[in-house]
Amino acid sequence: MFDRVKHLAQVKQWARALKRDVHAIWLAARHPRTPRGAKLLALAVAAYALSPIDLIPDFIPVLGYLDDLLVVPLGILVVTRMLPADVLAECRAAAEAAGRRPRSLAGAAAIVLLWLAAVGLLAWWLWPYVALPG
Repeated sequence: MFDRVKHLAQVKQWARALKRDVHAIWLAARHPRTPRGAKLLALAVAAYALSPIDLIPDFIPVLGYLDDLLVVPLGILVVTRMLPADVLAECRAAAEAAGRRPRSLAGAAAIVLLWLAAVGLLAWWLWPYVALPG
């Protein structure tokens, strides 16, 4: 029982580090001291990690999650090896600080309002096509 809890804690810690590193390489891609090749690869890896579109869709058993478990960590590993140590440390610290920062309720409310407006606009646009005759 305790081994499962310990293992689950390790997996959660690994996932938090992965999330932090994705944010860190996103920051590194925009850092002025990052080499050009590392910038391009960092942008590609961060975009892929944050994109809802995968090379292999997640609904395909086993293979769907294989790209998330291999491609993203390997991309992060390659990018972090290409970055200067001081840039990586600075970006990781900034990503860690951003993760500890309190969430903005106003920002969340703005996103919810944007989604509601989009749904309302879509409903308004589709209404003539689905309205019942009467």
